[in-house]
Amino acid sequence: MKQHRDHYSGIASLGSGFVSRVQNWGAGVYFHPYIEMNGMLIKYGVTSIDNLVTDLSTWDSLYLAGRLQKPVKILRDHPQVRVANQRNLIAALRTALLLLPPNFTEEELYTAISGMSYLGDPRMSLPTENKSKVDNIVKNNMVHFRRLYAPLIKTLPNVTFTENVRLDDEDWVLNPLANTKLEQDMDPVKRGNMVRRLPSKFRSRLYFRYQKNLSIPKEEFSRMMKEASDEEGASVQRHIGGEFERRIATDDPKQLRQVVRRVIKQTVNWPSTVTSLKGLATGGWGRTLRYLREKFEKWSKGRAQEKARKSAASEAEKEKSE
Repeated sequence: MKQHRDHYSGIASLGSGFVSRVQNWGAGVYFHPYIEMNGMLIKYGVTSIDNLVTDLSTWDSLYLAGRLQKPVKILRDHPQVRVANQRNLIAALRTALLLLPPNFTEEELYTAISGMSYLGDPRMSLPTENKSKVDNIVKNNMVHFRRLYAPLIKTLPNVTFTENVRLDDEDWVLNPLANTKLEQDMDPVKRGNMVRRLPSKFRSRLYFRYQKNLSIPKEEFSRMMKEASDEEGASVQRHIGGEFERRIATDDPKQLRQVVRRVIKQTVNWPSTVTSLKGLATGGWGRTLRYLREKFEKWSKGRAQEKARKSAASEAEKEKSE
């Protein structure tokens, strides 16, 4: 705040202590929209390293973690953040696998990953976000997604590319039109291990959902939670899924997808809602109104494009039937 007082709205006049408290509301980020730096108009957020690492590692809010699950440009590397984000990316990949069928494409995988952080975002239900936002992110960044996730896919034992692709094959890696097929192993043990290795806060919410769904008595559930605690057991053993994780992994695929999506929404909704409302104060009224106006314009444009796409598809279907 001392460096860039002009970036802050009027609440900065209440002192750095108050600004810090406001920053900690919701997802722990203080956003500054429409800031001109080095001739560029940017929006940036201020957070602490501890808050960032915590969300990347545990998915406490999935707010910051969700943003770093998409291709981003790292301006300044930090060892703690780098390690935590590797865990975050692998967790995103594992969660997406729970949402996908045995066979799928790269685009479907990256869409599942990109869509997670928007599932509980209140802006997606308002006329402030382009409904095709996730599709646009993926389609315009296939190469960047591949660079981010293909090396991780190669390290996991339960998912593989169905074609013989190589990470050093630039003709494939840099091809934006490539959409390689993948398949995942639906073996209950491997999928149970995958559930066990999800981020701790997110995993706990998933467990509580399944406690209700499976009608597990409170005492038995508490015992299982104690056994599954990250603070207990040998470092290797604690990452091995047990009977409970296998029961989750072998649930009806449709039901499992619904529960996982519900847990994602539960994780994202509150911090995202608070952060959006907080933006009214942190951005200032002028910047906020400008932001909302531009978001509405993007939403309108996206809606028009979607209508045009559906109309074109309908016309094509009519021509086929004639």
